[in-house]
Amino acid sequence: MTVMLLLLMSVSTTYAAGQFRVGDQGEDIAELQDKLVGLGYDVIADGAFGPAMAEAVKEFQKSCGIKADGLIGPATYKALLDKDMPEITRGVSYIAGTIVAAATDYIGVPYVFGGTSPYGFDCSGYVQYVFAKSGVSLPRTADVQYEVGTPISTTDLVSGDLVFFSTYTYGASHVGIYVGDGQFIHASSSRGVTIDSLGSSYWSSHYIGARRIL
Repeated sequence: MTVMLLLLMSVSTTYAAGQFRVGDQGEDIAELQDKLVGLGYDVIADGAFGPAMAEAVKEFQKSCGIKADGLIGPATYKALLDKDMPEITRGVSYIAGTIVAAATDYIGVPYVFGGTSPYGFDCSGYVQYVFAKSGVSLPRTADVQYEVGTPISTTDLVSGDLVFFSTYTYGASHVGIYVGDGQFIHASSSRGVTIDSLGSSYWSSHYIGARRIL
């Protein structure tokens, strides 16, 4: 099956006054992460704005008397790097950002086998639903989702990539969305939509690969 992207998604748009947020990635994010690491915050400098970075930003904002929303706008950027915030160019990384942001909206939704809606998701139904909200069509099941996109190594993961696991049967039987900081969001059969670490003993032992869709 072919992954279809809306034509508008291939065009980068520049915003004079934007905000960096969960899902964004690139050199600007890496520079901000390096600064946060230097200040003692528990952040991985991988160039992907994930949930752990958002929490670190909130703590930094509190320390500076800035509204603690986890977003990096002009005031937070200036406080961190002591320079004006650049214009933000939104392209494919922006689409990944919207997907990750949408994915987090459903944290806590229960797991339902065969579920494809916010009333209940299974793993692939959840991924399919979240991507569809950003105009990206994916196949229904994890094993077929594993056949689309471009295979990538774990070291090259960026927000919005799909990560796959072999759990209850051979091959790709579970899927999640990478959100940065070594973490992924998925519909867990025991906890519903939640965020877990790729480095945990269970998930690292069942991990079989990743695909880049965007």
